[in-house]
Amino acid sequence: MRKLEDTYQHKGLRKKLIDSLRTKGITSEMVLEAMYNVPRHFFLDSAFDKIAYEDRAFPIAAEQTISQPYTVAYQTQLLNVHRGDKILEIGTGSVYQASVLAELGAWVYTIERQRKLYDINKSFFFKTKYPNIKFFYGDGFEGLPAYAPFDKVLITAAAPFIPPKLVEQLKAGGLMVLPVNEGDKQRMLRLTKKADGSYDEEWFDYFSFVPMLKGKNN
Repeated sequence: MRKLEDTYQHKGLRKKLIDSLRTKGITSEMVLEAMYNVPRHFFLDSAFDKIAYEDRAFPIAAEQTISQPYTVAYQTQLLNVHRGDKILEIGTGSVYQASVLAELGAWVYTIERQRKLYDINKSFFFKTKYPNIKFFYGDGFEGLPAYAPFDKVLITAAAPFIPPKLVEQLKAGGLMVLPVNEGDKQRMLRLTKKADGSYDEEWFDYFSFVPMLKGKNN
């Protein structure tokens, strides 16, 4: 059961987490403030309540995970979110990452391929705080062509390659942040799309994500 109460203890633990993210190299105070304002324990089973603010991933439904807070902060910082940005997120998961983006003032179009997670998220109480999150059930490799173009694209699973349809759905000058497979680990990549449809690449640190899979899982 996802908890409704955000106590002083939760807020204290969250502040410690934010302080630790700062020491690990997260420099965007906007990102850190947004993550402080989004109670992570709301997105986890109550069994994880006392450890929800440890900087590590935890299991959620459908054999998926909620990302490590450092990873969420890292990807969000690379995405350079501005208020009013239209962002396509691939991999809704627990809705935690989408909520951080929404807290920053973005319009978030998020796709989940796991029917079980999509159904759970439809009734998640905290999403009412963020009417700027739109939920979709579908194949992330296909994106949302009917809603394109997007200012930014964020992939929260290990991509086996750069999905061409998602590049197509990105505005000229837009950014895409994704972890790309390199053996057992993935390397974080940021693309900047050019007016001619090509893109520049910037490579960053290594991470470990669940795989990005094609199709939908009913």
